[in-house]
Amino acid sequence: MTDKKVWVLADDRAGNVAQALGVAEALGEEFEVKNIRYTKWAALPNLLRGASPFGITEETAAELVPPYPDYVISAGRRSAPVARWIKKRSQGKTKIIHMMYPGRFGLSDFDLIVLPYHDGCRLDRENIMRVIGAPHRVTPEKLAAEKEKWAPVFERLPRPMIAVIVGGATKDKPFTVDMAKDFASKVKKMAENMGGASFLVTTSRRTGREQEQAIRDGLCEPMFFYEWGNKEMDNPYFGFLASADHIVVTGDSVSMCSEACATEVPVYIYAPAGSVGKKHALLHQELYEKGLARPLDGQAVSETHPRLMVAKTVAERIRALG
Repeated sequence: MTDKKVWVLADDRAGNVAQALGVAEALGEEFEVKNIRYTKWAALPNLLRGASPFGITEETAAELVPPYPDYVISAGRRSAPVARWIKKRSQGKTKIIHMMYPGRFGLSDFDLIVLPYHDGCRLDRENIMRVIGAPHRVTPEKLAAEKEKWAPVFERLPRPMIAVIVGGATKDKPFTVDMAKDFASKVKKMAENMGGASFLVTTSRRTGREQEQAIRDGLCEPMFFYEWGNKEMDNPYFGFLASADHIVVTGDSVSMCSEACATEVPVYIYAPAGSVGKKHALLHQELYEKGLARPLDGQAVSETHPRLMVAKTVAERIRALG
């Protein structure tokens, strides 16, 4: 596939955007990001919004004008009507590729719908593709570049290095201070069982300050600790993934688990009983069964694993569309 025009619909959900961008980058075509801004009407069911600009701002709609692209890549329920509207305006020329379930209406409008196995959707259609986890932007090339970039910063830290990727509370599941302490305790125990290690720690906007401090206090030096929101330095997240010998991640984020498994080093997921919802638990079990990750229990392993390259697999399917 060459010289295809691609639009990525990017809304205010970082996880959605990362999936769409990951697929666009894996295609290897030049693409244009179209920023989607919603109105209050975007909360309405997609049945009512239809294939229309209803639910997006006038300024957003004014940017979605001809010439229309060969492909639109979108993600999440709210952007689905917008993608369908663009295809309708292009008189069917534009193919639309959508990440996650777009809602039960207008499914035949989509040329490809990418659904994770863990979402529990049982629809069986020719335009539905099943994947483990979520598409992401982590590639071997990106990791190599990030490893080189951060090498001077991390050179003082002894190996093995453990990347500690911390999410936090979700809509239905809290991340308590006690959980943060337990998490840190298990990570520290793993380091001790390895005969010592250094830590590369990053938190997120969902972690919480008290939880953040509990993790900091529960681990020990040597440590590089990046607090979410730090404006004084670049975010080292991808540098952590690229540089670590082991990666520990909290199980509350599909994206974080998927990105960690895009490396080849051992991955450990912290998800005690009741701490995550059914879909996240199903994802973790899939990763365990495939040998891509294991539960965090204080023990360390040395085995590497295949990279989870979801975006690459999706891109191959898109190329087959023509």
